[in-house]
Amino acid sequence: MAACCADADVDLEKIPVLALNMTVRRKLGLYLNPKQTAAADWMAVAEAMGFEYLEIRNHEASRNPTMVVLEDWQARSSEATVGRLLSILAQVERDDVVEDIRPLIDDDVRKYCKSLKKKSEPPLQVPEVDSNQDRIPITLDDSPGAPEKFDAFICYCQSDFAFVHEMIRELEQTDYKLKLCVFDRDVLPGSCVWTISSELIERRCKRMVVVISDEYLESDACDFQTKFALSLSPGARNKRLIPVIYKPMKKPFPSILRFLTVCDYTRPCTQAWFWVRLAKVLSLPSEQKM
Repeated sequence: MAACCADADVDLEKIPVLALNMTVRRKLGLYLNPKQTAAADWMAVAEAMGFEYLEIRNHEASRNPTMVVLEDWQARSSEATVGRLLSILAQVERDDVVEDIRPLIDDDVRKYCKSLKKKSEPPLQVPEVDSNQDRIPITLDDSPGAPEKFDAFICYCQSDFAFVHEMIRELEQTDYKLKLCVFDRDVLPGSCVWTISSELIERRCKRMVVVISDEYLESDACDFQTKFALSLSPGARNKRLIPVIYKPMKKPFPSILRFLTVCDYTRPCTQAWFWVRLAKVLSLPSEQKM
């Protein structure tokens, strides 16, 4: 993925729609949600994306159908790219939308590429070393030529750290003997948070557990980590993300993850099976393709 951002002219056909933040998505909704007589609305865009008639009618009940269609598209289609989205808007003759949001899209794409850029650049001030990306320790147990590997990266916000401690006790300090990557415990200080997160999620961890809570929804770090992991596994084809809910939520469950099976700790009737199910999926061998 980083290769598509290496050049000055970014190939938007290789940038996933996940790169677009909420500002762009909300603005698209402002343009496309109202039913139009003289211009194409969200229904025309959904049809161009490949949605069937009944699917489109079903989305009419949504408060923000444009947002829902975008999320469904990115979850089910490998063609859900920024370039394809712009082509669809042009195809339905909504050049006014493209003209207005293009600067915002370009800004989001720059931010997305910046977060992936490390993999295509040599480190500064490191003379007489080989090209092995694992030469610089980033976790406590890293050693030269033997980077530390993990069963799962834990995506969490600080207010949920007590549950992360419980996860450590249940999954690492029991017969499961899993190895979790907990950022505050395992990562060495002094490195760029976004760069290290990308490295760990893509190269060091087989899977990622996402601890969902109201506070998670407000975390920029969690948002980046989740979208980055989804971009590596569109449609969750290799079961890379495992959403976990451990306490009741007041805010809606993140729609970007609603297509994934959730491990729910809040349901008393299934709580006894929670750790068994989570440990089982984290113990499965990683696969490049499903």
